[in-house]
Amino acid sequence: MGKAGTKGVSRVDRERQIIDVAVAEFGRHGYAGVSVAAVAARAGISKPLIYSYFESKDGLYVACVHHVGALLVDSVAAARSRSGSTAHAADTLTALFTAVERCRYAWSVLYDPSLPPAGGTRDAVNRYRERLAAMGAAGAAQLLTGAGDDDPLDHDLLNHVWQHAVTAVMRWWFEHPDQSTAEMTARCARLLTALGTG
Repeated sequence: MGKAGTKGVSRVDRERQIIDVAVAEFGRHGYAGVSVAAVAARAGISKPLIYSYFESKDGLYVACVHHVGALLVDSVAAARSRSGSTAHAADTLTALFTAVERCRYAWSVLYDPSLPPAGGTRDAVNRYRERLAAMGAAGAAQLLTGAGDDDPLDHDLLNHVWQHAVTAVMRWWFEHPDQSTAEMTARCARLLTALGTG
């Protein structure tokens, strides 16, 4: 990667370079384990340049959250618009795998357990998490409604199962980085078929 602080590089390109490096750093080490100095060193730029663009570590993290959050939300939204109710689970997982293939640490940044419990960073994360959760809930409701099930507790339970299942799948993949997007898609398709929901 070229240095982000060199002359002739636009601010937009510099910011993108910094965000790409920061996403990888936050994804590997968590919010609590990353300093602005470490991101600057990894990007080959000065700390003051990061502060001039993002103001603080929190500002840098929020920029990373917007980058990965938009990628994940847009990918899932596009999958939902293409899929029918019976294919929603498989299509959603495939969309997430494809997004994370493009940005390896997207999920880790958005679902970082080391985030502060309150504040601007948490608020930014929660907005994207809530949008993803709402799409998951809508998919679960669509599946049950299509099956003639209008019990609200069934809907609530399936939504909880789905949200935790997706988190478990993404964590499992993070622990098995040798698995490609195609392999993960095929693996989940087999499991969903076995469960009768593919």
